[in-house]
Amino acid sequence: MKLILKAALRTKKHLSLLIATFLTLFALTIANQTEMFALGLMSNIGSEYFENPAKEAPEAAKAQTPAIATILENKGGENPLKWGLAFIKEHLSFTSDIKSLVLLLLGIAAFKAIWLFASRYTTQLLAIRISRDLRLQYFEHIQSLPMSFYQEHNIGSLSSRVVGDAGQIASSINSCITNFLQTPFTLMTTLAMCIYLSWQLSLVIFVGVPLIVLPIIVLARRVKKVSRQLQVNQEKFASVLIDFLAGIQTVKIFAMEMFSFRKYKEQNDRMAVLEAKTAKYGLLTRPILHAITTLCLACVVIFGLYTLKMSISQLLVFCGLLQLVYEPVKKFADENGNIQRGIVAAERMFDVLHQKSHIEDLDGAIVIKDFNDQIEFKNIWFRYQGDWVLKNVSFTIEKGQTLAIVGPTGAGKSTIVQLLPRLYEVQQGEILVDGKPLNAYTQKSLREMIAFVPQKPFLFLDTVAENIAFGQNFTRQEVEDAARKAYADEFICKLSNGYDTVLAEAGKNLSGGQLQRLAIARALVKNAPILVLDEATSSLDALSENRIKTAISDLHGKITQIIIAHRLSTIEHADKIIYLEYGEKVAEGNKDELMQSCDQFRRTWEMLYRSEKSEDLQPIT
Repeated sequence: MKLILKAALRTKKHLSLLIATFLTLFALTIANQTEMFALGLMSNIGSEYFENPAKEAPEAAKAQTPAIATILENKGGENPLKWGLAFIKEHLSFTSDIKSLVLLLLGIAAFKAIWLFASRYTTQLLAIRISRDLRLQYFEHIQSLPMSFYQEHNIGSLSSRVVGDAGQIASSINSCITNFLQTPFTLMTTLAMCIYLSWQLSLVIFVGVPLIVLPIIVLARRVKKVSRQLQVNQEKFASVLIDFLAGIQTVKIFAMEMFSFRKYKEQNDRMAVLEAKTAKYGLLTRPILHAITTLCLACVVIFGLYTLKMSISQLLVFCGLLQLVYEPVKKFADENGNIQRGIVAAERMFDVLHQKSHIEDLDGAIVIKDFNDQIEFKNIWFRYQGDWVLKNVSFTIEKGQTLAIVGPTGAGKSTIVQLLPRLYEVQQGEILVDGKPLNAYTQKSLREMIAFVPQKPFLFLDTVAENIAFGQNFTRQEVEDAARKAYADEFICKLSNGYDTVLAEAGKNLSGGQLQRLAIARALVKNAPILVLDEATSSLDALSENRIKTAISDLHGKITQIIIAHRLSTIEHADKIIYLEYGEKVAEGNKDELMQSCDQFRRTWEMLYRSEKSEDLQPIT
């Protein structure tokens, strides 16, 4: 419950809307109570009007005054409700002018309608804004978390929390505002009225409320337990769906549609079972409470009529007020399941929001404006969770040099280039840029110094030009120049709208080689002093790779390059090559030096070079 309120008050600008919501709900409660009295008045006066029509003239109404006086004298003190009805009849001539009665009832109906709309609208508006801000804060926060966070959580889980949980919290806030703010006010004021009107009949409330509260408490615990299980299963369900949609090509190639269907069906059936349990516990409350309240109302009517000798109009008002007491309690029971689901959703969402990034800017971190000297990896040790991925790795890169990192799969090549922009934090050793450790600089300025081309290019749903610029204010000429350097211009111009062509989700309407060329263009347009290429040409044909190699070689000496490549022809002109194996640096030097000093490199070079040469000599068909 505290987490839901914390979500509501997480942004101070919600406070004024929250206060407005309280006021409208309180006004609605008063309108409901006024409506009950109006119904009693109508039943009391309206029947007399039709028994004594207006044709009897005002004298007929006056003739009734002694009877009213008698009521006031004899029984008015016994029942405040009777006294109140008699007072209205005496001072407001509704019996002689039915129009006044009708206008009064219409006024009360309009008063309630206004506050009913205002209360529901402000409550919904508050929930919508809270949900919007939660989604925004959630997305902003997860972007600040390190890459290790994304290894521990799957995409289905994170997307479920930002969409489903935020909406559920907003819905629960609606229920909380009504149940924990309007309900107590309604209960206290209406109960006070009931006791004032008839303390004897009010005793039934103290008998009925405990009978109502008990099933609410019992069922609430079950709903919360099942809701937690349901939301965990929804995460798995979303993950299975996303995984199989992302890998649909593999599913079809292996003809494993039935396998993926079974996996999907297992999670879907499990979710249906939990949803059925939630529905059962949620729907079971209302019938139980309805039976209890109906029994209480029956007791009130029988006791009031035959023991207290109350009129129908008096009983109508009292039963109406009694219904105003019981209805919020019954509504509380209905909404309680929604509140419990919101509590679980808030726990899950705040579980992420409370996570702190262990990669943060230190106090006094400076902005690095340019790269002037060298990058030094000094005795670096790193592991993700289990075994060490990098073991005591040391090397330096001078400004303007081209460094190539090679080695078998799993040697730790990509880890090295991910440590440089602080996507992960070094566990032992340190990385120095211009003689200062990475944490001496702000993360933003450090990453702005690096242009990065990853193994799997990321493209978003927008135009080609916007994908290359990637949110920065580059001119169209700069974008096109970068595309030409990356040899992407040749296929971009053939697209339907050229640079203004909107790409499909994740660039599905482009080939792997085209995606890589766009990613390279994005890195080149940044014009950063450090360029990192992590298997950036793996999907390119030999001709395109040769063109990219030419473009990169033109940058030699102008910028510092770190290149990871399996195709050794890409890195044969590198100033320095580091050969890694099992996370350890085996050798370092240029190509000729490694051919002499490193048997692993020489064997790899000879094998891959022969393979690449044979590919180049294949006849074109």
